[in-house]
Amino acid sequence: MTSESHKLLLDNLSTAVIQLNKSLQLVYLNPAAEMLFACGANRAIGQPLSVLFTEDNDTESAWRQAASAGHPFTKRETGVTLSNGEKKVVDYTVSPILTQDGYVLVVELQARDRLLRISREEELFAQQETLRTLVRGMAHEIKNPLGGIRGAAQLLERALPDDSLKDYTEVIISEADRLRNLVDRMLGPRKMPNIGALNIHEILEHVFALVRAETGGQIRLIRDYDPSLPDMTADREQLIQAVLNIVRNAMQSLQESQTQNACITFRTRAKRQFTLGAERHRLLCQVDIIDNGPGIPSELMETLFYPLVTGRASGTGLGLSIAQTILHQHHGLIECKSHPGKTVFRLLIPLEHKK
Repeated sequence: MTSESHKLLLDNLSTAVIQLNKSLQLVYLNPAAEMLFACGANRAIGQPLSVLFTEDNDTESAWRQAASAGHPFTKRETGVTLSNGEKKVVDYTVSPILTQDGYVLVVELQARDRLLRISREEELFAQQETLRTLVRGMAHEIKNPLGGIRGAAQLLERALPDDSLKDYTEVIISEADRLRNLVDRMLGPRKMPNIGALNIHEILEHVFALVRAETGGQIRLIRDYDPSLPDMTADREQLIQAVLNIVRNAMQSLQESQTQNACITFRTRAKRQFTLGAERHRLLCQVDIIDNGPGIPSELMETLFYPLVTGRASGTGLGLSIAQTILHQHHGLIECKSHPGKTVFRLLIPLEHKK
């Protein structure tokens, strides 16, 4: 057993520490471990490790070898499932200590979920900024020659001796216009947000009404709102466009897949003291758009918010890219999790406006 002085030190660590005997039964948890695994020491002491968590990968032999032969080992970013069903990602180090009764195992654990999420969000922010720079440069290189092509076609049209030949110049002009419009859409909103006070539920109700009219009742729409959410300062039209792009994506996916009992849920929640990227926010508005469609192919998940990337035959691949650009202008972010039967697009929007 741990001495009182050592126990006092371990009890005040922010790192989770547990101790197992040679039979792999728990003999000690510090308060950080109780908090990490949502399990009190009184309930866990004397129980096997599975009362705290089970690993996604089979490492039982490594634990038994550590207890019998004193072989230490370390696992990085391993997935575990807590007794309450919650999933976590942790790093842990197992250190065998030889005693008169055999080896005891001292285990240090650190949750990685928050750090991994921050790293992923910073990567998304960096990707979006790189994409904006790339698209702006590409737009400049495309639109300049397009203007010359269009102007030359107009001059040629005036000089043609036969009106029947004008059909060809009209094709050139219309295609040049179509390509210019495509580039403009890829650029997304080019004006600064028109910031004003609004309530996120007013935005969602507007989109709710539009989608209900478009689907004609074929898709069930569900509201799950947190009425305690305060007003925010944001651009009403841009947020409507961002939410509508996401909801229409869900609607079209459900329709194309002919999903039975098709359903889209609008859900809002407040998140307090939440880190988004590298910045900590006192209060965030979380908007979840959830559908029960076929899900997004795993190979598209990494590039989902890139322009012209789409998993639908009729999709343009611009809706999600534009929505992400709008959220970034509001210092927010869109995340996505998807598997067959459930896709969640999560909009995270700071409730305090930053200039």
